Amino acid sequence: MKKSLDEFGDKTPLNKFGSTNPDILKTIGWTPMVRLNKLTESLRPNIFAKLEFLNPTGSVKDRMALFIIEDAERKGLLKPGGTIVENSSGNTGAALAMIAAVKGYKCIITMPDKMSDEKKNLMKAFGAQVVITPTDVPFDSPESYYSVARRIAEETPNSFYPDQYNNPVNIDSHYYSTGPEIWSQMGEKVDYLVGGIGTGGTMSGAGKYLKEKNPDVKIIAVDPEGSVFYDYFETGKLIKPHVYKVEGIGEDYLVKAVDFDLLDGIIQVGDRDSFLMTRKLAREEGIFAGGSSGSAVWAAIQIAQDMKEGENIVVILPDSGSRYMSKVYDDGWMKANGF
Repeated sequence: MKKSLDEFGDKTPLNKFGSTNPDILKTIGWTPMVRLNKLTESLRPNIFAKLEFLNPTGSVKDRMALFIIEDAERKGLLKPGGTIVENSSGNTGAALAMIAAVKGYKCIITMPDKMSDEKKNLMKAFGAQVVITPTDVPFDSPESYYSVARRIAEETPNSFYPDQYNNPVNIDSHYYSTGPEIWSQMGEKVDYLVGGIGTGGTMSGAGKYLKEKNPDVKIIAVDPEGSVFYDYFETGKLIKPHVYKVEGIGEDYLVKAVDFDLLDGIIQVGDRDSFLMTRKLAREEGIFAGGSSGSAVWAAIQIAQDMKEGENIVVILPDSGSRYMSKVYDDGWMKANGF
């Protein structure tokens, strides 16, 4: 059953800038849409980037985190003085930590050890406790960041586990905020939506909204080599995942927030192409974004090769380059990893 905006309270659609705000949470959303120019000089269609890294903690996850927390408050799942416990590759953790700081909750985040120190330190800056877990273990291992978060939540009185990968409110957050923003900013002229999938909420929610407005809009997800999504979409079978360097997209098991029926395709991208495009974004477009933004732009450029003059691609840039100064933007790290 289609949900009404009223169910989500007065936070949706999220507020535009232009007036004073009672707190930092009201500045979430209405991120800019910017045309790419130098990277697209030889292309027939237009590529527009939605700059989600201009949300207050620097990522698209601010939207979903606020929706899930305020939904939990309304349902009585999160009570005053409670503790938010979540597994995160960093961005959701930072968003939850910021929200916890504003609302007076404690926050515990589990995070794989492959993630950047910048992400860990950002969460700590907001007052969160960060628990580091091994990356190269199966998702159902007791050591995985999923299992550790669930265990901590079970052992912590008055705690709430958002479960971003399987919580349907993740999808709702983008259906009621990101999708309408894109449609409005583009003057209702969108041919393709391109973006990475991790939890899947952004593409599933925004994609659902756009297809309701125009069924011809194509929704193309971007998946890193080593993740399970691409092969499952193409063959219906799960591969054995392997570790990759790009952060925040891809997954090692099928999560419930990915609506495969909504997707028109998945493009697979390697770490090297992702990171080189990320650096080009900064040096040629002045857009300082993270590695998964490079993945998405690389995929959008591949799609653009077969498109018509004047058609429009919208690509989601999920997070800020400030999280990756010791990785993607560090020449030594890039050389050491063969990129």
